[in-house]
Amino acid sequence: MGIFSSIKGAIFGSDEEEKTEAKPTATTGPKERAAITTEEVEQRIANIPGADGLNWKSSIVDLMKLVKIDPSYENRKELAQEMGNASYSGSAEDNIKLHADVMAAIGKAGGIVPDDMKG
Repeated sequence: MGIFSSIKGAIFGSDEEEKTEAKPTATTGPKERAAITTEEVEQRIANIPGADGLNWKSSIVDLMKLVKIDPSYENRKELAQEMGNASYSGSAEDNIKLHADVMAAIGKAGGIVPDDMKG
């Protein structure tokens, strides 16, 4: 499981729940969730215990802490690579972009991690 999958799982539930929800039927084909807004993602995250004590809305480090993932440079670099940024340096600008990319990817997938982003 990749780091992005772990973040998504902490916010929306496990991949097992996802597989059940996304199970195809004979008549309708694969079930997909519609994209959700950043505000809807933020509402979900705000309900995680401890959210009110961290700056998770703008900090990738705090977001990772909130969902109990080690926010070390190595893990942030791996997450950035999952998001398509092979040149992640750990700078403030990189962290801001990484946070925005993660939030957008979660919303775009309707809370479901796309297969190409699973580790």
